[in-house]
Amino acid sequence: MSAHNYIPKEPEYIECNIERTLDVIGGKWAFLVLRELFCGTRRFGELQRLIPAVSPRALTSTLRHLEDKGVLERHVFPTVPVTVEYTLTPKGKDLHHILKEMKLWSARWT
Repeated sequence: MSAHNYIPKEPEYIECNIERTLDVIGGKWAFLVLRELFCGTRRFGELQRLIPAVSPRALTSTLRHLEDKGVLERHVFPTVPVTVEYTLTPKGKDLHHILKEMKLWSARWT
């Protein structure tokens, strides 16, 4: 085969478990939302107060992403105004040890 006929192969994509985990956890606010939900069920307003730097839009997006990935459940109560609570699923609770290890690493190295 001559050099001018050579067509390079596309690099083979190998799915990485770390990438898959990061896809589930999502953006930068997800870690803080998870931190708060490890303490128990929270309402949207509580999460806003506990994470003051997050905008309502970013918080809504993060909560929807985590719900879509099966990490938390959204419970709507027919009150006026509507009450919405968020609770971790078993899949979400299983992330606790990962975040705990990150916290320990940060305390040791930063």
